[in-house]
Amino acid sequence: MTELLGGGAVQPSPALVIDHAALIDNLRAVRARVAPAELILVVKDDAYGQGLAPIIATAVAEGITWFGVSDLGTALEVRELAGRATRVLAWPAGASDGVDRAVRASIDLGVGDAALLETVAAEARAAGAVARIHLKIDTGLHRNGFRPEDWAETVHRARVLEQSGFFRVVGVWSHIAEASDAEDDAARALFDAAVEQLEAAGMRLELRHLAASAAAFARPEFRYDAVRIGAFCYGVRSAEGPGAGSLGLRPVATLQGTVVAVHDETVTVALGSLDGVPSTLAGRVAVGTPAGPRELLRVDADSLAIVGWPGAAVGDVIAVFGSGMLGERSATSLAEAIGTIGEEILLRVSPRIPRLHRGTAPVASAER
Repeated sequence: MTELLGGGAVQPSPALVIDHAALIDNLRAVRARVAPAELILVVKDDAYGQGLAPIIATAVAEGITWFGVSDLGTALEVRELAGRATRVLAWPAGASDGVDRAVRASIDLGVGDAALLETVAAEARAAGAVARIHLKIDTGLHRNGFRPEDWAETVHRARVLEQSGFFRVVGVWSHIAEASDAEDDAARALFDAAVEQLEAAGMRLELRHLAASAAAFARPEFRYDAVRIGAFCYGVRSAEGPGAGSLGLRPVATLQGTVVAVHDETVTVALGSLDGVPSTLAGRVAVGTPAGPRELLRVDADSLAIVGWPGAAVGDVIAVFGSGMLGERSATSLAEAIGTIGEEILLRVSPRIPRLHRGTAPVASAER
């Protein structure tokens, strides 16, 4: 369930607390950093598990006009939440149900394979609507996309489909690996060549977008007309990258639990692996407590064992990851301890954990 807190409300526990003041600050910092490129706010996976409707409400209030998702169902939901004044880009992998509804709803479609290209064109003609297409070139990550050797044929076919009047190529895009500057430079060269071929064929492109969070911040030449950013907007830094604070960003989500038992040297918290805390974190990280960081000793199915502190009491609140107010580390710092990425730590939080939204106008509660 998505819940909203006003001032002074008591926090149930456990909870994933979403700080919309931090989200607003992050959105402003990101937009300032990437300007004049447009920010496409990525809200896939229920806004990274934080609750789509409240995140969308705050983003729209901040003037965000582009949203990005990876599936058509979420794209249609975003269209309902954000309204027709915004644009929604969806990049489904391969054939996907709902193309007809997406075309009717004016969803921009990221297309990276020939079968989907033909499906979109057919559905647009049947619906009597104009499909807005962003063609994807595979620049080396191999996360779908038309191969460079097939690009000329793809451009020709797209140009033929445009002549039907129901199909328009408005964008070109790609994913890059962000593995090294040299690999990213090679990817950018492929991207630029793909853009040149589209323009030479007479395509009137509105958006060229290549970069996600890390590249968009680090390398201005990768920003083009727009950047697709999810993690950084939520204060989740890249693994082994600079801290969120040094980027001018703040963690938006804090995972909290409550002490339910105090022992001689440890405390027990009502939060466990079934709630999304990876058991592999035990013995490798500290969590935040009223007395500062304390080692996480054990992660059971429904509880955590943490090194105690003087004066520990039942009802004390601890933070597994979050803003650092109790000495807790970020989601990415936890991820680095077990060889994964910050987004995974955030997405693992169980849907049964309430999402408590602070600092935003109330929206209707939604069952999760």
